[in-house]
Amino acid sequence: MAEIPLKEAPIVSSNHHRPSHPKLIRVDRSPKAFASGAISLVSLPAGAHFTDIENATPTAVRRYTSVQNSVETHIELNDDLVYCNHCCVPSVVFDMVKLEIRVVDDRPLNEGDPLTFFYPSSEWEMDQPFDCTCGAPGKQCKGRISGAKDMREEDLRQYWLNQHIVELLGKRKCS
Repeated sequence: MAEIPLKEAPIVSSNHHRPSHPKLIRVDRSPKAFASGAISLVSLPAGAHFTDIENATPTAVRRYTSVQNSVETHIELNDDLVYCNHCCVPSVVFDMVKLEIRVVDDRPLNEGDPLTFFYPSSEWEMDQPFDCTCGAPGKQCKGRISGAKDMREEDLRQYWLNQHIVELLGKRKCS
C-alpha cells in the first residue's frame, strides 16, 4: 500500500476558498448541510485516471470527511476531493492502494458531471450513516448507507471495491 506522507493541511480562510484542482473540479457550495458537491471540468473516457490523491494526511479518528484507506486507518483529503459525494451509480473510483481517482469502468465522465463515488467501496463502517438520496433508478439506489459492513455481498459485487473492503468481507464470511 502506498505510504501517506505527513503534510500540513493547507490554510484556507473561511471567506475565500482556493481551489485545489482548478482545471479538474468546480465546487458547487450549498448553504444546506452536506449538499455541496464537486463537478467535473473535464471529459474523460471510462477507466481513465482523473487525479492522484496528494494532499492527504492520516487521521486517528474516523470522521464524515475522512476516507478509509486500509483495514484500520483513515485519511483526510485536505482538498476539494472532499466534496465528491456518494452515489449508488458513481462517476469515479477512489483507489486507496494507488492513491488515485479514476473514472468508473462502465461509462465516460463528461464535463459538468457530478464527481461521486460509492462510499462503501472504501468505508467498512460509516461515521455518519445516512439515507441515500442519489436518485438512481430502480433498485440501483441502496437506500441506507452505513458502510460495506452492513451490505449484502451480492449488492457489493456490483461495484469496484478497495482491497481492504474485500479483505474485511472475507473475514466477515469466515466468522
